[in-house]
Amino acid sequence: MTQAPAPARAARRQHDREIVALAVPAFGALVAEPLFVMADSAIVGHLGTAQLAGLGVASALLTTAVSVFVFLAYATTAAVARRVGAGDLPAAIRQGMDGIWLALLLGAGVIAAVLPTAPALVEFFGVSDTAAPYATTYLRISALGIPAMLVVLAATGVLRGLQDTRTPLYVAVAGFVANAGLNVALVYGAGLGIAGSAWGTVIAQWGMAAVYLLVVVRGARRHGASLRPDTAGIKASARAGGPLLVRTLSLRAILLIATAVAAGLGDADIAAHQIALALWSLLAFALDAIAIAGQAIIGRYLGAEDAPGARDVCRRMVEWGIAAGILLGLLVVVARPLFLPLFTSDPAVKASALPALLVVALSQPVCGIVFVLDGVLMGAGDGPYLAWAMVLTLAVFAPAALLVPVLGGGLTALWGAMTLMMVVRMLTLWLRARSGRWLVTGAAR
Repeated sequence: MTQAPAPARAARRQHDREIVALAVPAFGALVAEPLFVMADSAIVGHLGTAQLAGLGVASALLTTAVSVFVFLAYATTAAVARRVGAGDLPAAIRQGMDGIWLALLLGAGVIAAVLPTAPALVEFFGVSDTAAPYATTYLRISALGIPAMLVVLAATGVLRGLQDTRTPLYVAVAGFVANAGLNVALVYGAGLGIAGSAWGTVIAQWGMAAVYLLVVVRGARRHGASLRPDTAGIKASARAGGPLLVRTLSLRAILLIATAVAAGLGDADIAAHQIALALWSLLAFALDAIAIAGQAIIGRYLGAEDAPGARDVCRRMVEWGIAAGILLGLLVVVARPLFLPLFTSDPAVKASALPALLVVALSQPVCGIVFVLDGVLMGAGDGPYLAWAMVLTLAVFAPAALLVPVLGGGLTALWGAMTLMMVVRMLTLWLRARSGRWLVTGAAR
């Protein structure tokens, strides 16, 4: 078999080192984030069923509010990485500060919207009269931490753009430890109940934001970058994030439709769907870590006006995505019998979940390609195309999913529709990557 030339092998090894150096810490940070909710649930769960139910509803609302603004991390990563590639660190940090100021403004707006409407939002979910007061209390207090979480998103984007994924990992782990300790102290030690859990989380979130701001401010002072808000820069950050917001909302709509269809299939199917979705989401964290590396590396190459290098690293990351997808799929197939008992002992739920998990396993190589190319195009600042592609994907998925119960299909068919959704995403992203139209070089797109 003919071996690749030495320069090509050396380039691949360099790409591999860069991918690993960024992706491994990014994966740790991604996994640490959901642990906040898990810690809160474990601690509050011992207060009573009503408190745990209230926490579940409030957490769902808060998670949705924060995830909608994930573009603060994605758009900032791409913009900062381009300027790093162009060798202009002051402009890179200045771009990051614009994203942080935008995060503070959006966070203030969310607080202003949530505080007066918290009871109505809780009521919309049909929460019982017993759980509703707990949900409202947790939601109102925790809303005070949303600006901090948005700052964390934007500042994480700054550091990723600067090719630093280790600091976000350290901050995420420290934040989780602080959150757990504060929750125990305030819920049980101070006797504040569910309000103590909310305050503990808010304090931990603002502590994380403070650490990020300290790191970014030090970098700004070291490179002589201004810290003052710049109206034009903030507007530019908002414009860059707009298409990614459309992309995120379309993806959220897909997940909501899938959950709604599963709920209509019956109690066993919706329970099995939640198990499959939880596993799918966990696997997504591993693949998203490669995508994050792609955002940072591609942005840097394009900022350095190295289009061939960007194309080469894109190709290598796709190979990583496929390999990771195959490995994760095999792990799911092997671990299915061991995984299910962790969530349920109901034979009906297991019977529904087993074939659905097999579909999840088979789709992982496709997911690997999708996540990587998504990260590549984000790193290239190709947000408008990503928005259009996700809207098209939603248009294909919605009727396919809604037809599942009409045609007498079950949960396996629904996850077949989810796989169809990922195939459509793969095709739209692959066509764009192959076209080369995303290879726009320079310090700004």
